[in-house]
Amino acid sequence: MTISFNNRMETRNNCSVPVESKNDSSFGQTRTVDISRHGIGFISPYPHKVNEKVAIGIQLKPNKDPVLVIGIVKWVNSLSDSSGYRIGMRYDESFLDSQRRLEHYFE
Repeated sequence: MTISFNNRMETRNNCSVPVESKNDSSFGQTRTVDISRHGIGFISPYPHKVNEKVAIGIQLKPNKDPVLVIGIVKWVNSLSDSSGYRIGMRYDESFLDSQRRLEHYFE
């Protein structure tokens, strides 16, 4: 599947941090690439499925509670220079005050 990054509704900010996950999770060895108020991109050694729902916590600031969201995988591309996958996820649901905190963070 191919995506045109120019068709995005908003600018994404570069963000390169490891993703913490449970042992034996398909998010082990995953690293974020970019983030916006409505989605996140990451690189994973595992080929997640389009429309897969994934619960994630996003640590926006040190020593603060993470923002909790459920994301939907929107696209998956094989990386030509490695055995990994570039994945784009859009937030579908947020919990508690998470959407407000995301909006505030990106203002």
